[in-house]
Amino acid sequence: MSLLFPPSSARPLGLAAAAGFGLSLLSALPVQAHGAADAGLLAGASHPLLGLDHLLLLLGVGGVAAYVSSGVLLFALGGALVGALLGSFGGDLPAAEVWAALAVSALGVLLLSLQRSQRSPQLSLVGSVVAAAVAVHALLHGQEASGTLAWWLGAGLASAAVVGATVLVLRRLHSRWTLALAAALSLTGLALAVAPLA
Repeated sequence: MSLLFPPSSARPLGLAAAAGFGLSLLSALPVQAHGAADAGLLAGASHPLLGLDHLLLLLGVGGVAAYVSSGVLLFALGGALVGALLGSFGGDLPAAEVWAALAVSALGVLLLSLQRSQRSPQLSLVGSVVAAAVAVHALLHGQEASGTLAWWLGAGLASAAVVGATVLVLRRLHSRWTLALAAALSLTGLALAVAPLA
């Protein structure tokens, strides 16, 4: 291989190949990432861990909270409640699955812009972006809900655990890990949004 590519170009090619492979795997995901939110506690708890868009959204919320402040979590909770209630009362958003994927990218872009900015982040502005991103996702679950509180309890507890763990871990790690998470969220959310078009 060193005859075909000089050693200095092998690493970027490897990274590009890995990124292309990852994007091709994402494009194989089903268009609808959400199902019925009516099973029991364990099904609710497993969704934040097995639902890719949900997991990525939670990592993004945790990343923003770790970088800005824990006050962001109150905005996220508010967005979750508003979105779930709107969805359960028949609220709809055209192309909601695409918006849910783009919400993941929005949190990644938000994190990237916060790290580049020289100004102190405004909690109300950052929190509003986080609340909107979470509300879009919660709207989908509200539409699927059949009144089973056990599913919501399981999903809520598992979501809180993922966000909390993300905050704790990122606060202990070097800031380059938050930057890497932000870049990954930006690209992965976009890939999930365009995957149905492929």
